[in-house]
Amino acid sequence: MDRKLFHWIIWIFLLSGLLLAVGLFSLCIGSSSIPIKEIISLPLTDRHTTEYSIIFDIRLPRIVLAFAVGGALSIAGVIFQGIFRNPLVEPYTLGVSGGAALGVCLSIVFKLNRIFGFNLFPLVGFLGALLAIFLVYLISSRQGTLKITNLLLTGVMMSFICSSLIMLIMAISRLEDLHGIIFWIMGSLEECDWMLIKIALLVAILGIFISLFFAQDLNAFSLGEEEALHLGINVERTKKLLFVFASLLTGASVSVSGIIGFVGLVVPHFVRMFVGQDHGILLIASGLCGGMFLILCDTLARTVMAPLELPVGVITGIVGGTLFVYFLSKRQLILGTKGA
Repeated sequence: MDRKLFHWIIWIFLLSGLLLAVGLFSLCIGSSSIPIKEIISLPLTDRHTTEYSIIFDIRLPRIVLAFAVGGALSIAGVIFQGIFRNPLVEPYTLGVSGGAALGVCLSIVFKLNRIFGFNLFPLVGFLGALLAIFLVYLISSRQGTLKITNLLLTGVMMSFICSSLIMLIMAISRLEDLHGIIFWIMGSLEECDWMLIKIALLVAILGIFISLFFAQDLNAFSLGEEEALHLGINVERTKKLLFVFASLLTGASVSVSGIIGFVGLVVPHFVRMFVGQDHGILLIASGLCGGMFLILCDTLARTVMAPLELPVGVITGIVGGTLFVYFLSKRQLILGTKGA
């Protein structure tokens, strides 16, 4: 067997095992702790017990959604960083999350949920993300060419515009609407609709498999666009496809969970330090680690101040930012030692 392939298989099995362990740990931990033995022996047919309700109606949906959202955001982060060849780019840089948040804010203010009688946040958020993607793409594209610099600047400006409009809406909103807007913006995994959770999970799994078809293209992009062109890559078409694909992954995630920051920025950095730069394994490992990271953060969010639950976006920001600074300082220290 090829040595590189064997190395990849080892990493995939290791990370899959860790993901399963983290998922089981999250099932056990909460304001009401349930031992692992009791979970395993829990009769699936008895739906009237408190333990069954806690496991299958509260914790399991959050774990599955955390894996889906964390995996999708991490894959999108790897793709965006590969396109821009910039380690500081994340899924929210290009205004996708801002468009989704603006759509949800308008939905809250105009009380569309009450008018239509069901939860419109995921649909309205995704439509807002699509509108932001379309505008950024339309403004950045010139004569069939998608310039990376224009794309980045346009995306950042779109994000600022959406943020300013959201602050304007918050400034003129009533207190109850303001609370709903703030809570959604900070991110939450309390979605209990299994249909939406299954869709998010399907999007994440498809995201991993589809992204693998672009692994060699992303490897070529890391050498520069000219080198990628010499290697036979259709640079313009690939850039457009990757931008739209990664933006759709981000939009689908944000529309279900709200804005959960730092996952798409920190996880690719962390994984790249261990598995290397090859996108063939980097995409798979980032998807698994992103899901694992968000499951752990959500477990912290609902247990650290139980029975009070913290927004998961706050936990990802604190934990992700701390890890990012720590590993960045360690990396600089190692590089400095080698240079001496």
